[in-house]
Amino acid sequence: METYATALLYAIPFFILLLAFEILYGYFKKNQKYTVMDTVSSISSGFTNIVKDTLGLGVIIVTYPYLLEHLALTELKATWLVWLVAFIVIDFAGYWNHRLSHKINFFWNQHVIHHSSEQFNLACALRQSVSNLIGYFPLLLLPAALLGVPHKVIAIIAPIHLFAQFWYHTQHIGKMGWLEYIIITPSQHRVHHAINPEYIDKNLGQILCIWDRWFGTFQEELSHVPPQYGVLKPAATWNPVLINFQHIWRLLKDAWHTQNMWDKFRIWWMPTGWRPKDVKEKYPITIVKDVYNFERYKTPASFWLKGYSIFQMLSTLVLMLFMFYNYSAIGFKGLLLFGAYIFVGIYGYTTLMDRTKFAVWIEVARGLGGIILIFYTGDWFGLNAFTPFATIGVFLYFLITIIGGIYFTYFEKEQGIIEAKIS
Repeated sequence: METYATALLYAIPFFILLLAFEILYGYFKKNQKYTVMDTVSSISSGFTNIVKDTLGLGVIIVTYPYLLEHLALTELKATWLVWLVAFIVIDFAGYWNHRLSHKINFFWNQHVIHHSSEQFNLACALRQSVSNLIGYFPLLLLPAALLGVPHKVIAIIAPIHLFAQFWYHTQHIGKMGWLEYIIITPSQHRVHHAINPEYIDKNLGQILCIWDRWFGTFQEELSHVPPQYGVLKPAATWNPVLINFQHIWRLLKDAWHTQNMWDKFRIWWMPTGWRPKDVKEKYPITIVKDVYNFERYKTPASFWLKGYSIFQMLSTLVLMLFMFYNYSAIGFKGLLLFGAYIFVGIYGYTTLMDRTKFAVWIEVARGLGGIILIFYTGDWFGLNAFTPFATIGVFLYFLITIIGGIYFTYFEKEQGIIEAKIS
């Protein structure tokens, strides 16, 4: 986990630079694909995912080294051919993992966050799950284990394969000629994120598009069918933690309410969107029917709330980077507490972005909690070892959080509503 945290110290700034470049490009081309609140929500979702992964939260059903040890029919050396085989096997496994996530109710919960943005840009690529608490992906790597592909090769290729899926989340790159027959391109992935009937559940590949072409899930982007983004059951919140568990909560309620015992069991494994008939009639859920004319999610957001949301996001980024930088010194218990502060922080300020009344209590509680911890320990997770002035900065951050929560709940909210109606 510490190695992964170190890698993120370099990867995160790189991703942020690419985001900034796309935003500036859209600004100068007068073709902006970003909105402030959606972007803050997307980036904050990325924060929750990488904190969860660096802390190793979740249960792995079986590890790849275990499969390798017990199933390998041969032992391959780490030649260039082995690296190529590993890449192809990981991409093949990724295709089927992705397909399961789109086709099975239970698995959709761990993927819906990625599709929840009603924008399509590099930021939405950062919407990654924290609800995938049961790890089964190594099971899909059985071909690699049987061939004896070394664990070290898989461990290096896997994150590279993941990061390589970032670049094609953009609307600024058109079709790419002959590359459209080999790799997943922005055009193909726009189709994948679209909710148009022509595009639903298509282009499930991750790097290579050959799997979609072979298994019948390929769809070209059509000039007369402009992609519309989001999910058919809109998330209707900026809070990435809520989005991560919305679908599973719906499944739990449907399983509870249905009178059919067989439906209580099978709802989890039925196709995505399936609901028991009795529940569907008694508890209808609004679904987007006209993809070109549905109401996109927005909340009253003044210039100051937008600026405050960006401030909270950037402050969380700085705290998180320090957590990764000082990973080993903080220790496991400290990391769990630090990670909890980040999660609660993201939950708090994105709930405030939703203009939800109870957000103020979250913001005041986490602000006071942070201040109390600083006074109790005289430090912020070892920050004094670098400079004591930085700890004062964290103290001021929590103080601003308390003031911001109160101000945007009780003083500025009405003005934000008026501005939203005018705009």
